[in-house]
Amino acid sequence: MNMTVSLILNFGLLVFLVAVALALARWRHLFPVAMLTGLFSLLSASLFTVLSAPDVALTEAAVGAGITTVLFLATFGLTRAREKPVESSRRLIGLAVTVITGAILVYASLDMPHFGAPDTPVQEHPLRHKYLVESQHEIHIPNTVTAVLGSYRGYDTLGEVAVVFTAGMAVLMLLGRGRRGRKRTKE
Repeated sequence: MNMTVSLILNFGLLVFLVAVALALARWRHLFPVAMLTGLFSLLSASLFTVLSAPDVALTEAAVGAGITTVLFLATFGLTRAREKPVESSRRLIGLAVTVITGAILVYASLDMPHFGAPDTPVQEHPLRHKYLVESQHEIHIPNTVTAVLGSYRGYDTLGEVAVVFTAGMAVLMLLGRGRRGRKRTKE
C-alpha cells in the first residue's frame, strides 16, 4: 500500500473514531450507545489491522465489538432505557478527574522515545534478531507479531483467551440469574 493511500485510510479512520466518540458523549439512550460502542471497537480493530497488528485487531473485534456489545444488550433487561441525569457538581468532578488523568498521561509520555527511533530498548534487545529474522524460517509465518503471539507465546495467548472467555461466561451467568430471580418474584 503506498504512502498516500495509507495516510488517507489512517486519517479517515481517525475522523470516524472521533465522530463516533463525540456521538457517544452526546447520546443518552442506552441502545444507541451500545451500538456506537461496538462500532468504535470495530473501527479500532480496523485501525489495528492497518497498523499491521492482526492479533490485537482480532482481540479488539472479539472482545470489544463482540462480547462487550452482547453483554451491553443483555444488561438492558436490568436497566432503564435512558441514562439517569447527573448532577452538575458530579459532572464537574468527573471532568476534573479526566483532565488531571489526561495531564498525567501526557506528562508521562514525554519521557518516551520517539516513534520508530532505532535506539529504543526494544530495538536493542538480544532476541530482536531471533524474532525478526529467524522466526520466519523456523515457523514460516510472515507476520512477526503473529508468529511471536501464536507460536512462541502460544500458551500465554491461550491463557488470555481462556480468561476472557471465563469472564464473559461468568457475566452471562450472573445476568441470567438476575432474570430468573425476577421471574420468581413476579409469580
